[in-house]
Amino acid sequence: MDPTDVAWDLLVSGPADARQTVLLLPGGLNPARSYAEVMAEPVLAGTRLVAATLPGHCGTEPLEDFAIGTAARHAARLADEQSSDVVVGFSMGATVALEMVATGAFTGPTVLLGISLSPADEPAFFRAVCRLGDVLGPLPAAALLKLMGPASKGMRVSPERRAEMLGDLRSNDPRVVRRILRGYLDHLGAHARPAARLCAAGVPVWVVHAEKGDGGLTTEERRTLEACPHAKLVTIPGTSYFLPGEEPRRIADVVVEALAVAGPGQH
Repeated sequence: MDPTDVAWDLLVSGPADARQTVLLLPGGLNPARSYAEVMAEPVLAGTRLVAATLPGHCGTEPLEDFAIGTAARHAARLADEQSSDVVVGFSMGATVALEMVATGAFTGPTVLLGISLSPADEPAFFRAVCRLGDVLGPLPAAALLKLMGPASKGMRVSPERRAEMLGDLRSNDPRVVRRILRGYLDHLGAHARPAARLCAAGVPVWVVHAEKGDGGLTTEERRTLEACPHAKLVTIPGTSYFLPGEEPRRIADVVVEALAVAGPGQH
């Protein structure tokens, strides 16, 4: 595909003439509609919300390569096209958002949900699956997709929503997933001090995790961000593996806070 031509799969809500726009980047292997619960929150009803499936995820056309940096460049272009005032990313989408701000491609307030800053923030099992793809091809990725069913039983969503989410996950091609996961893991290990790199970007940033379930930060990463004057660490009580679907009200409140910092129509 033409590197400048991405056929984004978008889900848009809110007034077309809204004073502010938020770009929402889903987690890995999730579609734009994974933000449906957040987009339905009344507190965001007056905001234009644009959720975008990451290219190559859920059967969409992949980019020219699977590097996070490449995805970030395209996402930054989309943010500009959509006149986005705030960017929100979850999990792998948060990693893309971090790269956008770290490279100066986006300079507005940014919300990072359930982000991993380094390989140590990801479970050992997940790291093993990513690396085994180099030897076993798409088989580990296919096994990971099959495990999503049992792993999702504890999610605090309706049975119908859970079935929809599993269908979305299983729409991913294991051959593509293998390359997505490898590109993601390679990126996590690319920077010696990722928290310091995030702080050095100088943008207002909210780093949001649940107490358990969605990963976390190393002690050094947490200490660095706590000392960062424009970073705010938010811990949501309890366990959550899927913050946008399980904690939409709390996520929406953080987005409103970021919008207040952005100011009306500042992009």
